[in-house]
Amino acid sequence: MGTAVKITVGEVELDAELFDTECAQSIVGLLPTSAPFKLWGDEIYFEIPYICNRDETATCDIEIGTIAYWPVGHAVCLFFGPTPMSSSRKPVPADRVNIIGRITGDPLMLRRAKGATRINIALGEPK
Repeated sequence: MGTAVKITVGEVELDAELFDTECAQSIVGLLPTSAPFKLWGDEIYFEIPYICNRDETATCDIEIGTIAYWPVGHAVCLFFGPTPMSSSRKPVPADRVNIIGRITGDPLMLRRAKGATRINIALGEPK
């Protein structure tokens, strides 16, 4: 069982879960956090004050709704559709990312938040 979190981007609120990996739980220790973010196709990413190397979950094979940590950019990434590296509807990260969680709500809702400038992540209610 992971840690429930609430993601807010503009008017969009989503439930999510951060897994019980060392990388994910270290990020849980930084919550709540608020940061400006960037878009790369249908990926939101934002830098956090945490450095972690690639771990046993590191991969480029991800699904819509994946929450990942990008070691090269010291960033958390939320994937909700294709990225510039994609050749289909499936997201493809720019580099291997550590899988740290998943959006348990509808990740496609993030398309409605593209005008927003900040992302907020806080501890959520356990399910």
